[in-house]
Amino acid sequence: MKILNVVGARPNFMKIAPLMAEYSRHEDIHAILIHTGQHYDEIMSKLFFNELGIPEPDINLEVGSGSHAVQTAEIMKAFEPVVLEHKPDAVLVVGDVNSTIACGLVAVKLGVKLIHVEAGLRSGDRTMPEEINRVLTDSISDLLFCTEQSGVNNLLREGISPKRIHMVGHVMIDTLLKNKEKAKKSNILNILNLDGDDFAVLTLHRPSNVDDPVIFGRILDALTIIQNDMPVIFPIHPRTRKNLVSCSLGKRLEEMPGFRLTDPLGYLDFLKLMSNAKVVLTDSGGIQEETTVLKVPCITLRENTERPITAEIGTNQIVGTDPQKILAAYRNATSGNWREPQIPPLWDGKAAKRIVEIIVKSI
Repeated sequence: MKILNVVGARPNFMKIAPLMAEYSRHEDIHAILIHTGQHYDEIMSKLFFNELGIPEPDINLEVGSGSHAVQTAEIMKAFEPVVLEHKPDAVLVVGDVNSTIACGLVAVKLGVKLIHVEAGLRSGDRTMPEEINRVLTDSISDLLFCTEQSGVNNLLREGISPKRIHMVGHVMIDTLLKNKEKAKKSNILNILNLDGDDFAVLTLHRPSNVDDPVIFGRILDALTIIQNDMPVIFPIHPRTRKNLVSCSLGKRLEEMPGFRLTDPLGYLDFLKLMSNAKVVLTDSGGIQEETTVLKVPCITLRENTERPITAEIGTNQIVGTDPQKILAAYRNATSGNWREPQIPPLWDGKAAKRIVEIIVKSI
């Protein structure tokens, strides 16, 4: 059985790593790894691949950045000859980036079975490009693997056959659990001169937050107060840094001594940082899930989430961008007034094993 496995951005790496490891235990599976190059930073990509034990991509399409339309089209144009050459039994895509839907469309139009890992997640917000990618990819997939029950419910409500839907847990949590002990050896806390757990971690990357100076300014209103209490560590995306420099918000940051910008971090360093934080503030979906497993309070700077299990039983609280709501959640988190989290069902480090077993039986 030949399977083309697609990654395009860093969040995909954590999801593909346990699958590539599991394939290697099956002599009858020929797994080919395709990196579309959608988000490609040679140093960071190499670091992630090395840290997570992912084999070097067999093929790199090197499409680079561009508008959503341009990028999706370029990925499709580059991926189609690969499918025609290799004639796979299936194409496996993960997550919700442009590479996911682009390669999915190519596969299905060429009559190749499509497998979607992390299927069924819905925020209900169609202004998010990722939401469109999720809905469309799920609608054309032959096998859909869900991380939480809401995903199963969403797919059934959308009319997808129950035979195609499988609740398996979360491959990204497989990666976290496998690397948790290794991350403890990271020296990142010493490098950043952090003592104990009296610090906050911030990640922001969504255009709705970082492209609008008014919204970004409201978030900074809350962070101005938080950084007076404890350091706020912000591994910053290059695009976000550029936005800050080009507007007056950069000046505000210079006047916030507790606000610490760093370059993007490797997986193990960031896992160590997040594991030891008092609180994490984010607009990332994956971090909502990781903090739930790490039992670290998570404040989500969005109005919705496609991962409701993290807010229902995990450590996540959705607060939007209102400074007062952010600060109220922060005070609850740092005063110990945060609910005791539960680990979602099947987030046990065995999702990849379940997925590969189902693929072997189904295809």
